[in-house]
Amino acid sequence: MKKIFFAAVFAAFAINCSAQNQATINPVLKTGNDAAQPFLFTINTLTAENPRWNIHYSGSYGERANGQFGYDGLGQQFGVKGYLGSRFTLYATAALGFANGGGVASAEQAEVIRDLIGGKGISGFRLGAGLGLSRDWSNTGSAISRITAAFDRTNWRMAGNLRFEKAFSRTRDKLDFITSIGFQHRISSALYLGFEALGQDLEGFWEKDEAEGGAKLLIGPSINLEPNHSKLSFSISGGPVFYATRSQVTSPAAIREIGNVASGNGYSIRALVNFNLHR
Repeated sequence: MKKIFFAAVFAAFAINCSAQNQATINPVLKTGNDAAQPFLFTINTLTAENPRWNIHYSGSYGERANGQFGYDGLGQQFGVKGYLGSRFTLYATAALGFANGGGVASAEQAEVIRDLIGGKGISGFRLGAGLGLSRDWSNTGSAISRITAAFDRTNWRMAGNLRFEKAFSRTRDKLDFITSIGFQHRISSALYLGFEALGQDLEGFWEKDEAEGGAKLLIGPSINLEPNHSKLSFSISGGPVFYATRSQVTSPAAIREIGNVASGNGYSIRALVNFNLHR
């Protein structure tokens, strides 16, 4: 999978070189972050200046990496993201997973997020909050809420999420905490490079009997490519998944379970193609 990841990185640079040549012919000066979904594990809100409606497809591969990190095996996800007006953003996905050990599972989620601070333009600081519902790979439903924050400038962007999840199951934690942060710097008119980090089941830092085996972390490189004059944009991210804490309690059905405690750490690689319906 490392060869696949580096091949994808090489392809991104090749497309970027082509985009730079095109920009030399038709120069474009961007004034802010106009990407609909620049990060893979962090959700950003849209504004009236962003692409208004988008559909995306993402593929992932993971070893001992389920939940927000991706499916333990080959994952396929389709999603829609749109600006509803009045600083509201809709984000919904449906995913299909093919397990390494055989079998197929599905998961869905839908959220509506509103910017409470900022959100009238792309540049500057935005702070939002939202609510939604999800059904995970084990067919367990959950109520979710998310706090989003973003800071966008002409040459760099930063975004972060804090997600709270209440699963409708007695075998799961009363409340799960998931957080993520991403940073990207503009390398050229079309290419951004940076990093993304994700923390899952963070209640494992203060709960010794955390139900999904303990707190888990991921950190790795992040790449976003936005060719000029194109409806398509591309994002790639991934990295190692490791336990920050350990719990002797495990829930095999939990969407965040990355194997049992003895199975050790894993990794996840994810790539996304976004299509802007209005550009």
